[in-house]
Amino acid sequence: MSQPTLHPSATLDRLTFAWPDGSVALDGLSGAFGSGRTGLVGRNGAGKSTLLRLIAGDLEPTSGVVTASGEVAYLPQQLTLDVDRRVSDLLGVSEALDAVRAIGAGDVDPAQFDAVGDDWDIEARAEASLAEAGLAPEFLDRRIGELSGGEAVLVAIAGIRLRRAPITLLDEPTNNLDRDARAALAAMVRAWKGTLIAVSHDLSLLELMDDTAELYAQTLSVFGGPYSEWRAWLDAEQDAARRAEVTAAQALRKEKRQRIEAEVKLAHRTRTAKKAEIEKRVPKIVAHGRKMAAEVSAGKLRTEVGAKEDAARASLDEAGRRVRSDASMKIELPDPQVSRSRRIAVLADEERAWVIQGPERVALIGRNGAGKTTLLERLVSSAAEVAVHNSARMRPDSADPAISAELYEFLLNTERPSLQAEALTDRIGYLPQRVDGLDEHRSVFENIADAAPQVPEKELRNRLARFLIRGATAERPVSALSGGERFRVALAKLLLSDPPPHLVVLDEPTNNLDLDTVDQLVEALRAYRGTVLVVSHDDAFLARLDLDLTLEIEAGGALREV
Repeated sequence: MSQPTLHPSATLDRLTFAWPDGSVALDGLSGAFGSGRTGLVGRNGAGKSTLLRLIAGDLEPTSGVVTASGEVAYLPQQLTLDVDRRVSDLLGVSEALDAVRAIGAGDVDPAQFDAVGDDWDIEARAEASLAEAGLAPEFLDRRIGELSGGEAVLVAIAGIRLRRAPITLLDEPTNNLDRDARAALAAMVRAWKGTLIAVSHDLSLLELMDDTAELYAQTLSVFGGPYSEWRAWLDAEQDAARRAEVTAAQALRKEKRQRIEAEVKLAHRTRTAKKAEIEKRVPKIVAHGRKMAAEVSAGKLRTEVGAKEDAARASLDEAGRRVRSDASMKIELPDPQVSRSRRIAVLADEERAWVIQGPERVALIGRNGAGKTTLLERLVSSAAEVAVHNSARMRPDSADPAISAELYEFLLNTERPSLQAEALTDRIGYLPQRVDGLDEHRSVFENIADAAPQVPEKELRNRLARFLIRGATAERPVSALSGGERFRVALAKLLLSDPPPHLVVLDEPTNNLDLDTVDQLVEALRAYRGTVLVVSHDDAFLARLDLDLTLEIEAGGALREV
């Protein structure tokens, strides 16, 4: 493994943390983060966010010690903001800024000078920080409630930069950022001074890091290099570990065979000696001597072959410990039987319409606030019109609610908003950014069963197990789930619904997924024989989907094919 950056900035010594209900998040964790930029990765539930909160002092360890070499600034995954406060408050400069402005207006109160201290250039520095984040100077006096979620994150990070804290912790900072905001954050990260530890699943951000740290099986390991280099090292190490395990298993089988052969040989010698003694072919004293020698020889041989077999078994155990046996989601989507000519949806602006048909994979991109989520919601809600129309015209025994020509023309020609999204099927599965749509008080299994009432319970539980939802977890109420668990349940409810959806609509699906689960989702969507429409700012994720069409919502409300 490559050596990480030296000069530790945060050190963990046998760190343990348990939640009030007794569940252990971290157990005896030791390690260190170096200076420079470190990307912290690990599976959902590994304890990454908990570790950041412990380093920040937001949580107290149950046992063990966290030591930081300087002040720690922390940006949580979910910002809780007072929407009526100013952006300057979020930057942390309001007191000095107001004092400078008051003095400039003629206020000579000594308290104002005390508030300024040495920060006479605070307004210029604050505006420079906003500019670095891609925001205009006039943002300084805006209310926080006027900002988008992505803009609020950028302002918060700009405030951390302005404070010049020696150690900064960022938890999934790109989750609410569009492409322009991600580019601004990337520029800030490249120029970062001091220690930066970022929990992220964003491959582009992780590539900007000096080191990659992984939290796995209650162990923190740090690799000197960005994510791609660490991943290549880990894959090679796991390949070598699996080969070593195969070799060790072969060696153990060989030693077992040799032990069996030795036992057969010893048994043959014993039978021969007994036969000779019975037949008195040799004097009794000679036969006894041979018997004693044979027993000594047998004991020595058993010891030798037994030791070799034990050594081979120990080698196999050691090799097995190096091989990871992670449980991962096995997403196998049902076939919705969508033909290539089947029209599924229409997306349109005032100038042009795009008809999505067959098993196409389509991406919808654009800046935050451009209207992507609104367009998706319009599409999903329009499915109700299709359902009403189909229920009126279908025979009771009809199985396929295909869109009729007259309804297709109606949807295309009816007066609509400048951006149109019309479903041409009533079988749509939708996973919004906010993982809602689940009954908080019912169990996980009951929520899933609602979406697949025709699937036998045993089969449904088997399907749930592929999403790592099994045993007691399936019986827990949704309100008791973690964020990662909740997302898996919502994803399972969408993808296991019966009959399966013709169109799967996903709004920023990678925000809540670890990198291994993203891999599984990509494979499933690429193999899906229905239509996929996805909104995402994650270019690396979109690039892996083999998209048939990418549409961008431009600032003026028009659609552009990319």
